[in-house]
Amino acid sequence: MITGRFRHASFLCLFLILMTAVIVAGCNSKTAATVKAPEPENGNLVAVTDQASQKIIVFDPNAEDWNSEQAIKWSWKPTSTNGFSGITPGWGLPSGVKLRKNDTFGGLWMVVTDSKGLAAIVPYPAGDSKKWALHVGGNPHEAELLPSGNIAVAASTGGWVRVYTSSQGPTSSKYAEYPMKTAHGVLWDPQKNVLWALGHDHLVALKVEGTPEAPTLKEEQKVDLPSADGHDLQPVYGNTDRLWVSTGSGVYQYVKSEKNWSRGFPDAPKINVRGIKSVGNLLTGQVVLTTPKKGCQSDWCTDTVRFVTPDTYRSRTGAAFYKARVWNPNYQ
Repeated sequence: MITGRFRHASFLCLFLILMTAVIVAGCNSKTAATVKAPEPENGNLVAVTDQASQKIIVFDPNAEDWNSEQAIKWSWKPTSTNGFSGITPGWGLPSGVKLRKNDTFGGLWMVVTDSKGLAAIVPYPAGDSKKWALHVGGNPHEAELLPSGNIAVAASTGGWVRVYTSSQGPTSSKYAEYPMKTAHGVLWDPQKNVLWALGHDHLVALKVEGTPEAPTLKEEQKVDLPSADGHDLQPVYGNTDRLWVSTGSGVYQYVKSEKNWSRGFPDAPKINVRGIKSVGNLLTGQVVLTTPKKGCQSDWCTDTVRFVTPDTYRSRTGAAFYKARVWNPNYQ
């Protein structure tokens, strides 16, 4: 028989246990809610396509030790739990990534490609679903989100630049195509309203015409590259008249108003080297580069991102970075 005193004590213990659980749950909930997402507006974070972990990883370049989890601001890979069930065979060698604002969809979006064939649009920073995804094949190297909500994809072995009708649904497979030898780069230019595309021998400005449901591509300008094997194409942040372009043998800036090539940019001797796989600049002006490193798992990867002015390096043990991309949601 339980006396009133012991019954009261039992209820008190049970009450205390329940209150403790509620407090703990509340603390955990608050912690989850206050986890800060990266702040891309400052344009001074760096994303890498890491083919060792098969992830997109966003780093703080000011963190000296990229082996520390504290240096990582965000990471992502496609899985069945974030909406990519059945499509992951197209993933394993992430090749290109960008962050973009988009008024058609609203908010921020990551566009991503993988050499095994996948191209996708993913909400950022949620990363918990797909806005659009397709196994496009052709070794896609880079993608761009257009203002219409459609996605442009450059595929190297496919030899094409395509604009897919991603605005029309998550698996919409209709596209407009522009043939381009070893296409490697695509970049939207809001000033000129053109899609720049980079291939083996040329930089091309394409007019995206038609409608979002039925786009067409029209060549508006075609420029010979100063050297062969065009590889990376990025904006020069802080100067809307210039584009970064890397080839197999060097790095250039294309001056749009003059329609010519320049190596007259700060620290050109440090930047203009062979084999640059990605080039861009933070809003501070610091240039971000990747170059293949001997001993990496492939002949196009590195475990190190190089920064110029101020000059420094950031390395991650066992990594296989292909590109390092300035995490800036703006086209210019």
